[in-house]
Amino acid sequence: MSEADSDPRVDPRAAREPGGIHVLRAVTRIEAPREEVFPFFADAGNLERITPPELRFRIVTPGPVEMRKGTLIEYRLGLWGVGFGWRTEITAWEPPVTFTDSQLKGPYHTWIHRHDFAADGDATVMTDEVRYRLPLWPVGEVALPVVARQLGRIFRHRAAVIRDLLG
Repeated sequence: MSEADSDPRVDPRAAREPGGIHVLRAVTRIEAPREEVFPFFADAGNLERITPPELRFRIVTPGPVEMRKGTLIEYRLGLWGVGFGWRTEITAWEPPVTFTDSQLKGPYHTWIHRHDFAADGDATVMTDEVRYRLPLWPVGEVALPVVARQLGRIFRHRAAVIRDLLG
């Protein structure tokens, strides 16, 4: 595999759907089997490890957090000097193939993040698909270029850390 092939493919504006919904798609090949990769994501504590440090991301929910459909997770983080809370619910949980977390409270009007894990020989192809809508739509769309750039950076950082940790 060439160096370019190993780079994560991150497109924070992969598609646009009616009603102001944007789709972020990130595809990362991890040189580890799905049976090793999925448990890493089943541990909510690893979210702190893969989030860029400047976001000051931390889980507020007392641990250990049992990941399953219906699990609620509270976070605190900061962006550009502004701190805020974020609450998500695991709305789908199908180990080791997929899970989805949906924002119940946070900075977005809508945030639905589906994580898919496909076995590819001894490796795993992880696809993140996020359907998001900015607050105050349609006026909030003015912030889309900045938000999309930041999301792309976050998901590229995340992919690099995951590959460093898992292979």
